[in-house]
Amino acid sequence: MPEYKAPLQDMQFLLFDVYDAENHYARIGAEDASRDMLEAIMAESARFCEQVLAPLNQSGDQEGCTLTEDGVTTPAGFREAYQQYVENGWPSLSSPAEFGGQGLPESVGHIVSEMAGTANWAWSMYPGLSHGARNTVAIHGTDEQKEIYLTRLSTGEWTGTMCLTEAHCGSDLGLLKTRAEPTDDGSYRISGSKIFISSGDHDMAENIIHIVLARLPGAPAGTKGISLFIVPKILPDGTRNAVKCGALEHKMGIHGNATCVMNFDEATGFLIGPENKGLNCMFTFMNFARIGTAMQGVASAELSYQGALAYAKDRLAMRSLAGPKNPDGPADPIIVHPDVRRMLLTQKAFAEGGRAMLYHLSQQVDLVHSAQDEEERQAADDLLSFLTPIAKAFLTEAGLEASNHGVQVFGGHGYIQEWGMEQIVRDARISTLYEGTTGIQALDLLGRKVLMTQGQLLKNFTKIVHRFCKANDGARGIKPLIKTLNAYNKDWGDITTKIGMKAMMNKEEVGGAAYDYLMYSGYVSLAYYWARMALAAQEQLAGAEDKTFYQAKLDTARFYFERILPRAEAHKAAMLSGLDNLMAMDEGAF
Repeated sequence: MPEYKAPLQDMQFLLFDVYDAENHYARIGAEDASRDMLEAIMAESARFCEQVLAPLNQSGDQEGCTLTEDGVTTPAGFREAYQQYVENGWPSLSSPAEFGGQGLPESVGHIVSEMAGTANWAWSMYPGLSHGARNTVAIHGTDEQKEIYLTRLSTGEWTGTMCLTEAHCGSDLGLLKTRAEPTDDGSYRISGSKIFISSGDHDMAENIIHIVLARLPGAPAGTKGISLFIVPKILPDGTRNAVKCGALEHKMGIHGNATCVMNFDEATGFLIGPENKGLNCMFTFMNFARIGTAMQGVASAELSYQGALAYAKDRLAMRSLAGPKNPDGPADPIIVHPDVRRMLLTQKAFAEGGRAMLYHLSQQVDLVHSAQDEEERQAADDLLSFLTPIAKAFLTEAGLEASNHGVQVFGGHGYIQEWGMEQIVRDARISTLYEGTTGIQALDLLGRKVLMTQGQLLKNFTKIVHRFCKANDGARGIKPLIKTLNAYNKDWGDITTKIGMKAMMNKEEVGGAAYDYLMYSGYVSLAYYWARMALAAQEQLAGAEDKTFYQAKLDTARFYFERILPRAEAHKAAMLSGLDNLMAMDEGAF
């Protein structure tokens, strides 16, 4: 398994050179988040993730979880690591101060979450889902519910889950059958079965708070008749609730995380939010989870890159075509070969570009929560609405590609379990599926976020890119990047208009174009973030004592624009080719 080292220099570069974090935090009234504090948090988090979580990654995968009569047992060391995590105050970092948290902005917590997820994704899911449960209760819960649940969710004493999926319905939640029967005391009896519930049961915390979608008697059919409930494993009076893990899913990856079939047998639940508005309330949880899943794409790319880079520098094989680079050895290290560099640079471009995108998103989350101006909060919310499906789908697809490159760099050794590279692929594969597949995210982006807003959400972002290009069209050293970005940004709007015209004639054109539209959007969006990083690196380069880091940023940006970004042209051709090549064939001919 790769020896994880937190990329602190890259994180600091993004925070302070690209995104001006100190000024950002001052603007939202979080002056405590000074550079000294942020660097101290990052250093201590890196120590915990490198020394405690990373060593459990491969062993947790090999051991997996076990279902007993008493519930689910997690792999050796997981429970102790979680106790240390709670004792050190990590769960409360970005939780509200009035409920036992430290009150720091969400973006600070995202930094810690990325490190934990890269070190050990399966472990990180246990506390990760608790954040969504906490935010759902904080936004939609009653004062009494906040009093009962928020403090313990904030401190990590309790964990949370999201219970949506049922065996007969995946993303189509309008088909769900779980029932909620009202009782005389104001609670509800929840009956049904949910599948694919990450962290559904475990031995790491004394209570688990399930956030569950169910139907009330007489509720309208479809998504308009879904309500949301809090169903705790242990009820407020200390008694065991009628909810239990019926089975553990046998999965391709993330074996260290308990993915459960959860059975609710007239379990006591408490309505959260209005009746029949559960899906609206659940989007609080789902949007948080989608950003978290995008983070898995970055984590997979980063960990695989670290492993592949170390191996490529050490492994000797063949000679450079330009002549020996290691004349005293029997062969050259494989990092000298262009094709190995192609794979390493692709991993690096996706990991660092994806991180830049996530840091931007996390600052928008801060603004939604804490900006002083309502117009600024709405602008941030609109930007999040547009970029979240791109981040979730594109960054996970990129992370999976980067993970596969890691196996390829190792050659046959990458296919062997002991090196840990194949585990990264297996763990990464789920990221393109859960919280809405790539296809579902693509439909959300093109159908709901772009066409249904008459392109307004797209224009909001392309205007940001246009202003950046205009302000820096003469920037020394990166003029070609700015010129290319500006051209793609303009083309993005033109392509959207063409697809919109086709969709007016046949709505199925949206489904036919959606995947390629999302991937095109992902490549162009990442180009914007790489251009921003290149500008910051160019500005820092002149005065830097060690120029290696900043020059590497510029070299990677050039690689991205010249080798990766042109993929967008293929997606453009595909999406504009029309629906007929997808739908002409008769179903019986497949």
